[in-house]
Amino acid sequence: MSTILEIETSGSPCSAALTSDGMILAHREDFTGRNHAAMLSDFVKYCLDYGAEHGLKPDAVAVSLGPGSYTGLRIGLSEAKGLAYALDVPLIGVKTLELLASRVMFSTDDIDPDTIFVPMVDARRMEVYTAAYDFGLAELLAPQAMILDEGSYADLKASGRPILYFGSGAAKAQELMADCPGAVYVPDVEALAVDMVALAELAYARRSFIDTAYSVPVYLKEFQATTPKHKVL
Repeated sequence: MSTILEIETSGSPCSAALTSDGMILAHREDFTGRNHAAMLSDFVKYCLDYGAEHGLKPDAVAVSLGPGSYTGLRIGLSEAKGLAYALDVPLIGVKTLELLASRVMFSTDDIDPDTIFVPMVDARRMEVYTAAYDFGLAELLAPQAMILDEGSYADLKASGRPILYFGSGAAKAQELMADCPGAVYVPDVEALAVDMVALAELAYARRSFIDTAYSVPVYLKEFQATTPKHKVL
C-alpha cells in the first residue's frame, strides 16, 4: 500500500490531497483565483497533519508538471521538491493533460470505448495547450501549443470516432467543433489533486520517478514576458 501526497497548481484552482491505496484521505482546494503561493503550504500542512494523526507518512510526493500557468507550475514543483527532499521520498511528475483526460474517463458514465479524449488548457487568446488520447491514454495527438482555427483537430474529426473535449480552454473551441456531430463539450473540468490518484499510483508501482533536484515544468512553449505600456501624459 502506498501513501502519496499530491499537489496540483497548473491552473486557476490550487489543491493538495493525501491518498492511500486509491482512497482520498484528506484534501483541500481553492477556486477563488491564482492564490497558490498563499494557499498551498497550508493545504499541504493539513494533509500531512492528517496523515501524522493516523500514523501515515507519505511514500512519495506527486505534482502536476504542466502545461499550464507558468507561475503556478513553478510554485507547485518547488513545494513538491522541497517536500520530497525533506521527507526523503521519491518525486512523481504527472502530466496535466493526461490528468484532465483521466478525470473525464473516471467521472463520465457510459463512455464509448472508441472515444477520443481531447483536453484543452487555456493559453490566452485563441491558443490552447492540447493533446488527444484514447482510453488507454495512448497519444493520438502529441501534446502541443495550438492556435485554434478551422483546421484544428481535422484528423480527429475525420476519424468518425466520438470526441470529448474539455478543460479551461475548451469553451472557445465549441464553434470549430460544431461541424463534428460526434464531438461533445464537457464543461467545468479543472485539474485537481484528488484526480491524480490513478496516475500517481501507477507511476509509484512502476517506480517511474523524476529527479528531485533538476526536474522542470512542462511549459510546451517559452515564457514571453510583456513590457508594461507607458501612459501618455
